[in-house]
Amino acid sequence: MTSNTITNGILKAIAILVGITLLLYFLYKVQSILVYIAISAVIALIASPIISFLKQKLKFPNTLAVIFTMIFFIGIFTGLISMFIPLIIEQGQNLSLLNIEQLQTNIQNLITEINDYFLAKGINVLDELKHADLFKNITAIPNLLNSVIGTLGSLSIGLFSVVFITFFLMKDTQIMESSIYVLVSDKSESKLKKSLSTINHLLSRYFIGLVFQISILFVIYTIALLIFGIENAIVIAFLCALLNLIPYIGPLVGGVLMLFLSMSSNLGEDFQTVILPTTIYVMIGYVIAQLIDNFLSQPLIFSNSVKSHPLEIFLIIMIAGILFGVTGMIVAIPTYTAIKVILKAFLSDNKIVKSLTKNL
Repeated sequence: MTSNTITNGILKAIAILVGITLLLYFLYKVQSILVYIAISAVIALIASPIISFLKQKLKFPNTLAVIFTMIFFIGIFTGLISMFIPLIIEQGQNLSLLNIEQLQTNIQNLITEINDYFLAKGINVLDELKHADLFKNITAIPNLLNSVIGTLGSLSIGLFSVVFITFFLMKDTQIMESSIYVLVSDKSESKLKKSLSTINHLLSRYFIGLVFQISILFVIYTIALLIFGIENAIVIAFLCALLNLIPYIGPLVGGVLMLFLSMSSNLGEDFQTVILPTTIYVMIGYVIAQLIDNFLSQPLIFSNSVKSHPLEIFLIIMIAGILFGVTGMIVAIPTYTAIKVILKAFLSDNKIVKSLTKNL
């Protein structure tokens, strides 16, 4: 091996490393755009069965079917926003008026009732909590609201970008596929085309399944909250159901959220006869909903959509969570499914790939 060969090899390796570094830096800089594209792609996948139904069953032209579907999704989004705005305005007005004294009095009364209840049982664990200064940093909340309002401009730009990208992904379904085909040789294009078709089919079913999963939880939560007269039941139910999009962590956070919101909705009432029984019954309803989700909804979604074993899904979500945090847990299943389909197309003879993709 000559010195020129070694030098050329080193230079080539350095060039590859520099290229990879520049690519990663570029992706880091345009990460917001990548997020817009990812969100738009997910919406387009969910919308594809609706567009197909309008085109095949109702004989809508492609553009009209896409416009109708976009209006449908925008209507749903607008309805959700209109549901949250009154609650946000109400809470913002309360905070802007700094009505902290009444809030402190109500919560201190609640703490006192909880403390008395546990003292009657011979437990004094809440003594320190009763005297704690829980409100020393609460004046920072209005400043936080001002910061949130300051981000509305960028959010509006993001919303417009998502709507714009989604429309063309729905209208011209070949845009992303054509851009991906550029990355492979003509010989591999047929395999990639088949893989993308399979991925589109599986992920469409997966995201639609998630919508049904969230809808089932939302209905059960709403019924439980309305039965026991919890204020803002629909908003609380929607938030807790939406948190289930985050695997494993989401239901825990949703349970804590429902627990505190259920208790706070009865501030001023007797703890032992009103607050505690109501909260226990609401949490029983929450647990029942989670049991239905864990043993019926999720297994059906995972087995019928992404064709993966529950243990396999659990390990992938945990690994993604360790590596990439909450975002990794959310995108773990779609990403893993796409990788499996591509591996089956290009490495179908590999023993490990055969084992992982035998149900695809």
